[in-house]
Amino acid sequence: QVQLVESGGGLVQAGGSLRLSCAASGSRFSRYDMGWYRQAPGKQRELVAAITGGGITNYADSVKGRFTISRDNAKNTVYLQMNSLKPEDTAVYYCNAKTVVIGVRNIYWGQGTQVTVSS
Repeated sequence: QVQLVESGGGLVQAGGSLRLSCAASGSRFSRYDMGWYRQAPGKQRELVAAITGGGITNYADSVKGRFTISRDNAKNTVYLQMNSLKPEDTAVYYCNAKTVVIGVRNIYWGQGTQVTVSS
C-alpha cells in the first residue's frame, strides 16, 4: 500500500506561481511512475504531467513550457512547479503513483489539493 500526501495548493493571481509537493510512503519510491492529474468542476480528471522512475517526463499540451515535474527519490517526493498560471488551471490537483509488485500493477491516488487562479 502506498500513501500519497499532497501539499502546496492555494489561491494565486494569474501569472503567478505555485509548487505542489507529493510525499509518498514506501521503500521503492524510485521505481514508482508518478504523475499529477487535475479535475476542474464539471470536467473529467486529466493528466497534467508524469515522470517515470527513470526520470522521463511527459506533459499535457496545455501546460508545456509552464509546468515542470520533478522528483527527489531521497525524500520520496514528487513536485509540480507551476509558472505563468492561468484561470483555466483552476482545479483540484491529484498525485498519482503507479507501481508493479510481483507482476501486479497498482495505482494509488492522493486526496487532492485545490489550486485556484484568479483573473
